[in-house]
Amino acid sequence: MASESNDFLFSDQDDEQPLEESVSDFWDVLIVDDDPEIHSVTKLALSGVEFWDKTLRFHHAYSGAEALTVLKENLSISVVLLDVVMESDDAGLQVVKQVRECLNNHNVRIILRTGQPGYAPEEKVIREYDINDYKTKTELTRSKLITSLVTAIRSYEQVCQLEFQSRALNNILYASKAILGFTDIKAFTMAVIKQLSFILDCEPKGVVCGSLEDDNQICVLGGCAEYNSFIGQGIEQLDDGRIILQVKNCLEQSQHQHTDIDSTYLLKSKNRQAAIYLETEHIPSPSQLQFAEIFLTNVSVGLDNVRLFNRLRDAAYKDILTGLSNRNDFMNKIERFYQPNKNDYVFLLIDVAHFSDINNGLGQEIGNLLLMAIVERLEQEYPNAELISRIGADVFGLLLPKEQYDLELLREHLSLPFNAGEHILPINFKIGLCNQSDFQQAGIETLKLGYIALNQAKKQSMEAVVTYTPDMEEKMAWRLGIIRQLRQDFEQRKLEVWFQPQLDLTTLKIIGCEALLRWPSGNGQYISPAIFVPMAEDAGLIVDIGQWVLEQACMQQKRLEAIGIEISIAVNVSVPQFKVKGYAQQVKDTLNQYQVKPQFIELEVTESVVMDELAGVITTLKELKEFGIEIAIDDFGTGFSSLSYLQQLPLDRLKIDRAFVKDLPDKDSEAIAALIISLGARLGLKTIAEGVETQAQADYLLELGCDEVQGFMYAKPMPEKELITYLQAKH
Repeated sequence: MASESNDFLFSDQDDEQPLEESVSDFWDVLIVDDDPEIHSVTKLALSGVEFWDKTLRFHHAYSGAEALTVLKENLSISVVLLDVVMESDDAGLQVVKQVRECLNNHNVRIILRTGQPGYAPEEKVIREYDINDYKTKTELTRSKLITSLVTAIRSYEQVCQLEFQSRALNNILYASKAILGFTDIKAFTMAVIKQLSFILDCEPKGVVCGSLEDDNQICVLGGCAEYNSFIGQGIEQLDDGRIILQVKNCLEQSQHQHTDIDSTYLLKSKNRQAAIYLETEHIPSPSQLQFAEIFLTNVSVGLDNVRLFNRLRDAAYKDILTGLSNRNDFMNKIERFYQPNKNDYVFLLIDVAHFSDINNGLGQEIGNLLLMAIVERLEQEYPNAELISRIGADVFGLLLPKEQYDLELLREHLSLPFNAGEHILPINFKIGLCNQSDFQQAGIETLKLGYIALNQAKKQSMEAVVTYTPDMEEKMAWRLGIIRQLRQDFEQRKLEVWFQPQLDLTTLKIIGCEALLRWPSGNGQYISPAIFVPMAEDAGLIVDIGQWVLEQACMQQKRLEAIGIEISIAVNVSVPQFKVKGYAQQVKDTLNQYQVKPQFIELEVTESVVMDELAGVITTLKELKEFGIEIAIDDFGTGFSSLSYLQQLPLDRLKIDRAFVKDLPDKDSEAIAALIISLGARLGLKTIAEGVETQAQADYLLELGCDEVQGFMYAKPMPEKELITYLQAKH
């Protein structure tokens, strides 16, 4: 092979910077030729060559089989100088084929050389097997050999870089997917630390600090296991001054912090900041930082989602005004104290007498201040109370160990006037008391006992405290009488189904109606469903009544279809109905019997339905969904007990409870309505607001992005004939 020592091309490459992902100080070159002299000449010709500050390191093979062995054992080889004719006329081409197809090595660059031009490969072979260059040995002067080699090395680096970026992007996609769906901040932050450490190639040791609320206090949100005990505490509680310093610097300077031993990353969302502190053994490379930035964007979105879920969870179990646990939370927690053979606790329902007069006379703001003052007094005087809850608008629940309950002391605490703004208000209270020995297994039943005693206290003008006793059976007798009458009237087909139209909020087009059960009392009045539906559930009547309502809805849908009106009819489903074996098949059989298309029937389930035997409910809902029936969560926002399972449910629609609509656009109600609508949008669900009665409510819901509405403003519930007249007028 000729040598031209002064003919050295690409000498200007000395100024180029090496690519970041190089892992060797050499360019590994494999010479494959059955002539040992070719090996010596090639090595001599390329001696002293450097590219991107790296020298060449040579490997040798004297046959195609030996070349494949070397390539299989040494994955760092970047270029192969490959003879075509060796142990066979096409030995080199067979090596190329094996490298690409069997070894699956598409990075190494291949330069074919031959001393016999007649054995040149076809152009198609060069294209198919990604061969960098083909030269006869007589063509390869030192200059041309270096040119071909440098070109191949450059190509090798580009291919490796593309492969690295592809792997890195796949890692980011995997990492981002791994943190989605968490609603628990502890699990979310643990996943973030794990995935970020994977991207940065370091140990998963770190902590996430920030705020889930609207205040400026920086707390420990979570991280690896060693920080679990600090979750919710201020960052100052960490026994590590370096973490505190780096996190504060990150947040105050609004930029990432990097040292030889740690990195702190800034997370930005709409109104808050958070920081991720991670122990590292080196400063991340520019490419690692670039990929980390992409991942951090997803972390910020995930953190916002966790904040949203926490706000909704708070709405479910915390009173917005006072911050106390609410009625739902109280009912859940008091169930833990159901121990029939013990009498160690007392439960008190404390009602603010004539609170509505204060609200009406002095204004709601003073009323709210009074409530806050009462809470402050209770928390101050009973710091060891097991539970302090706001059960109703002006009713508080207090669960105390019996040794801490003293009636005279309680009266003394509550008899002192309360400061509410500029007012000093003496307040009277009515109290219902229930002993632990009378607690019921279901929290709502225990609460009922407290209310029985409270109602007795309200009726007695002189006595402020009444203790529940089992002989208070008047209400129970009335309840049994109601159930007996309901059973009789149902058997005699006296119950009615009315329908309330539902409208698209944007177009005001009628898109459906809700089937509502009505029970005539016989004197021209109707008994409230809130009274008889729970009783029907307890008595086991609701299964038969629910099936009858579904049949009535199907018949109504067919009658509407016959006059050219095709709209969906929503039917409420209770917990006992879901417990019926084969309930989904029963629904499908009913629709088939009346020849109703599944898309024209929607089933509305409450959160209590969802949380009762969750796995079975999900299976049933999926079967109904696959059949074509739409599923809605009714009165969404009042229980939220199913929130953490929301993504598992095959839902189409969230119904915003009227409690969050009636005060719109009041700020407190506004926040919850906005959160629910936003949650629906994130999950791809329609949202429908119940109880819309004013244009102001409708306008605000439209602004929030609510999809559908129903309420007295548009149409009251109506019997069949009135519904048909109403729909025909609208069409």
